[in-house]
Amino acid sequence: MIASPLRALWRSLVYLALTLPLMPVQALGLAAGAGFTRRLPVVYNRLVCRLLGLRVEASGEIAPVQPVLFIANHVSYFDIAILSSLVDTCFVAKREVAGWPLFGWLAKLQRTVFIARRRGGVTDERDGVVHRLSEGRNVVLFAEGTSGDGNRILPFKSALFSVAQATIDGRPLVVQPVSLAYTRLDGMPLGRQWRPFVAWYGDMDMAPHLWTAIGLGRLTVMVEFHRPATMAEFGTRKALAGYCERQVASGLAAANSGRRPASLAPPEAVAANPATNPATGT
Repeated sequence: MIASPLRALWRSLVYLALTLPLMPVQALGLAAGAGFTRRLPVVYNRLVCRLLGLRVEASGEIAPVQPVLFIANHVSYFDIAILSSLVDTCFVAKREVAGWPLFGWLAKLQRTVFIARRRGGVTDERDGVVHRLSEGRNVVLFAEGTSGDGNRILPFKSALFSVAQATIDGRPLVVQPVSLAYTRLDGMPLGRQWRPFVAWYGDMDMAPHLWTAIGLGRLTVMVEFHRPATMAEFGTRKALAGYCERQVASGLAAANSGRRPASLAPPEAVAANPATNPATGT
């Protein structure tokens, strides 16, 4: 059996034991404007990755300035924990997520920007993303608008790339593509036949899929930070979206085929400055 029900049960119980006590701490910290509320999600998600058996191998260099609008492909609900374990960030999510039990509350505690996934609605609500960036917060946007199968990316939706026209503290907003690929399970290549056990897409029911996914063995996830860009380089949001799509598609294809880019700074460097250098593993 590819997934273990006993492993899923144990991980679920430990996850709840870790998560539930920290939720009021984060909520009170946000209400008080405490600085630890930015560091806590990074530490928490590194622990979650360890608990779930996610081995994160990061490569590339994170843009040295903040804030950054990260543009990533979307494969699994694990993506949130993985990216949050590498960089201090919040996310853009569809409005329905806000009403999900537990995960909706966690999204709010990480200052997620909720938007309507419809033409016009996304454009109307881009101001919420700009506001979060103006607070000095990094933001992750899953530009496909939904999750894919992990084998290839879906076309990027360019509407929210209009956010990149904003200036933050008098300088152009930095946009950085990021590719995520789930490549190995217990050291063996994951392959197309097994990737649906991790990737959540289409009309898959979340509860049974999640139960199977958390019962899997040790998953290797490759995260590559590609060359940052600005709107000024490309002139239009569609051109910028096209650049990000090509970079992410290339990174995903390379990782799935077993090509490994150079890794990032060692964990001790990350511990000193988690906002600018992702860890090589969790």
